[in-house]
Amino acid sequence: MRFRLFRPYLALSALLLATTVGCATLQQFAALRNVDFALDRVSDLRLSGIDLGSVRSFDDLNIMDAGRLALALSRNELPMDFRLHLRAENPAENSTEARMVQMAWTLLLQDRETLSGVLEEEILLRPGEPTDVPLTISLNLLEFFDGSAQDLLELALSMANQGGAPKEIALRATPTIQTPLGPMQYPQPITILSREVGQ
Repeated sequence: MRFRLFRPYLALSALLLATTVGCATLQQFAALRNVDFALDRVSDLRLSGIDLGSVRSFDDLNIMDAGRLALALSRNELPMDFRLHLRAENPAENSTEARMVQMAWTLLLQDRETLSGVLEEEILLRPGEPTDVPLTISLNLLEFFDGSAQDLLELALSMANQGGAPKEIALRATPTIQTPLGPMQYPQPITILSREVGQ
């Protein structure tokens, strides 16, 4: 008899728990939807192993570095390595933290898909606190673009706002967030940044 009387309380408790968990999950999704992602900067840019930190044009290269680019082109390999920094800002008026535990992404340059990857890092997005989300990217420019060593160098420099004509960069991403029900992937990819870079 006591068990029969207790069962309704168990059912009510389970319902309340499910409702609480469901609300918390919805809050996490709402928090992530309100986060503003934008391109912040490109850092640690290297082209065929050449540090481009102080380079602004092809004329800034010494003879040895210019030769390295020419040799790379002859081998049909022009590796470009850099860190793409996203700025994620959870609005201050949003009272819920968004905890992103993974993000699948595809990089587009000039509307052309180049490379895909997955960021495997937990990032807490607190309300009112801009957060740096760095992506380490390595690709062979010659797989996606044609041109002379000078043309491809200017393409790389424009990405880091170090010269060259403006270039469009976009990133399609599918974030995964941590919820009370476990990790949940965003329903569909979103374009979290799309902006022209270069001077």
